[in-house]
Amino acid sequence: MRRLTGRLEGEAIIAIEDSVRVKGERACEVRVPASTSNLGAGFDCFGLALKLYLTVRARVVPEARHAWRIRSSAGEQATEKPATDDDLIFRAMRYAAEREGLSLPPVRLAVHNAVPIGRGLGSSGAAIVAGISLCSALCETEISTETALRYAFEMEGHADNVAAALYGGLVISCVKADGHVLTIKKRWPPSVKVIVVSPDVPLKTVKARSALPLTVSRDDAVHNLQRAALFGAAIEEGAYELLWEAMRDRLHQVHRQSLVKGLADALATTQRPGLIGLALSGSGPSIVALASDNFDEIGEAIAASFRRQEVEATVRLLEVDNEGIKTERY
Repeated sequence: MRRLTGRLEGEAIIAIEDSVRVKGERACEVRVPASTSNLGAGFDCFGLALKLYLTVRARVVPEARHAWRIRSSAGEQATEKPATDDDLIFRAMRYAAEREGLSLPPVRLAVHNAVPIGRGLGSSGAAIVAGISLCSALCETEISTETALRYAFEMEGHADNVAAALYGGLVISCVKADGHVLTIKKRWPPSVKVIVVSPDVPLKTVKARSALPLTVSRDDAVHNLQRAALFGAAIEEGAYELLWEAMRDRLHQVHRQSLVKGLADALATTQRPGLIGLALSGSGPSIVALASDNFDEIGEAIAASFRRQEVEATVRLLEVDNEGIKTERY
């Protein structure tokens, strides 16, 4: 079987076919939430699932007569082009199949992606989780959530976003020396909403990671340890007034704030009524604000930091997804 990949674009429909024939038809659909991670001091361990989704419908196509191809449409426009080597959903399907000793059947995928790419909202994690789940469903083999998390971590390189996409809610993850991922899921308080402000500038995770220093001072390490612990306790006890301080970070945000114009000013947004906490979403460049009220005012105040630098920004008011990935088989 040849490898098919095609670029996953926002709001895109992607169709994939193979020429291999198999008996029987089956179909499934997966819906995977976006996620924000770190939440300030919880670098590489906090992940929060959001109600913004990547949806993939898959159907086995036994009668396929053509070599691999990809058909993509967005809105009223549709294009067909040769397959390329960068579709993360299908790479994840292949990765899981190889790890499980399975053979993928020929499939047609229809992808609707509402998760903006390269904005720090877990788009790659969602694609990886979707691909692993599709492999399980299409091959009619049970891949446990724990195993899916391990495979997703191996592909993504960090567990925070993929864990949130799988489990939903607030997930705290810890990677053991042997690569096994430990997780605790905590249900998010419904009164705390999430405002996401995304500048119209993509930022690749590898670039954001490369901006980080190889070592940190003991003072900075202790600073983040204290605030990461405080964040979890504040959520547990409903002491949301402590989240502003709990989301103060010294390990990554200061090194990334110069990567996009307006980002430093957005991170310096002052506290105001309704604004509970503020941080870089994942590796950026989106800003995530936790809020209880005055959502429009808070979102526009953050967006203004980018617009003053002639960078357009999209403001989203999102609720937390407490379910995680959903799979339906037909």
